Amino acid sequence: MRKRAYADRALSLPNPSRLLGALPKRSWLKRLRRLGQEVLEPLWRHAASKSEATRSRWQWTWVADDSVFKKYGEQLGLVGTWWSGQEHRVLSGIDGVLLVVVIGEGKLVVPVDFAIRRPDPTGPGAPCRDKLHWVQVMLDGRMAAFRRRGVELPPPLVVADSWFSDSKLMRHVATTHQGTFLVEGKSTYVFALADGRQVKGEDLQHQREWPWRDSPQIPGVRYVRLRATSPTYGAVTVIVVKEADENQFYIMCIETAISGPRLIRGWKRRHWIEHCFRTLKHLLATGACQVHNEDAYYGHLVLRLMGCLVLFYTSRVICKGRLTMEEIIFSLKHYWRFVDCESLELQALSWEMSEKAA
Repeated sequence: MRKRAYADRALSLPNPSRLLGALPKRSWLKRLRRLGQEVLEPLWRHAASKSEATRSRWQWTWVADDSVFKKYGEQLGLVGTWWSGQEHRVLSGIDGVLLVVVIGEGKLVVPVDFAIRRPDPTGPGAPCRDKLHWVQVMLDGRMAAFRRRGVELPPPLVVADSWFSDSKLMRHVATTHQGTFLVEGKSTYVFALADGRQVKGEDLQHQREWPWRDSPQIPGVRYVRLRATSPTYGAVTVIVVKEADENQFYIMCIETAISGPRLIRGWKRRHWIEHCFRTLKHLLATGACQVHNEDAYYGHLVLRLMGCLVLFYTSRVICKGRLTMEEIIFSLKHYWRFVDCESLELQALSWEMSEKAA
């Protein structure tokens, strides 16, 4: 009889899908943005009280990227076919665009905004926003939100992969925010160097005869800084990077006075957003969501982005690297099984009912 009573109680509990769909997607995103501001604002106010030299060295990097989340079960209007850079093929799923702030060399990774791209209509109608437009909207919105709270941030350094190398977006960041949008260059780009030579991106990726430099700020890395002009981007700064056991590559931005080592260090922080996506997909099982409407799916993803921040903070700041996020999740799953569920009156939610309950 008690088993039957507990089963009936379990069925009467709120459905997770209904809970996630209780708020519209705008409310979920508002909570994510507010969390990012509340985490970052005290950090910047602390740095703003320091000297100008300290503020100029403040390691605050904006990173943007997108990733395809597989969607199982009922297909929503958000599901489309997208190219997956991780799997190097076209996938059916939901394409999420994420903007994070990386503090230091990955000491903390804070998600500040998120959007899901809607696939273009199959019939008549204008195309939906692409990821370039979403990144611009999200960055503009976050900078404006900080200004409304009386926080004047320094010009942003934004890094993204070659898929975001759009001249309009790069110029927008430079003119609107006096910032720098740093991307990896492609092999097909053409540049005119300051000495009159014409080079292709392929030359920058393979040619070895450059006046290489070394810097103690980036040990093990050799680089060369070039001033160039592009038919598409105008005056640009090009940094060719060479590391041991790594393929030579180059990064570029609208012409800037920022030093080569600082640009390279900023670029190296880009991999933290990939780490964030892996955490969402593999540790937090984002793809296992079975909700039936868009609001609930936004709630599902936003809660996991918040959980990712908590895991990252626990692993990197509280545990100081002694426990990985994988070990933290394993411990939570393991010890949750031995919680005294009767004292919490959560018998129907326990993973294993005790003999007394059974």
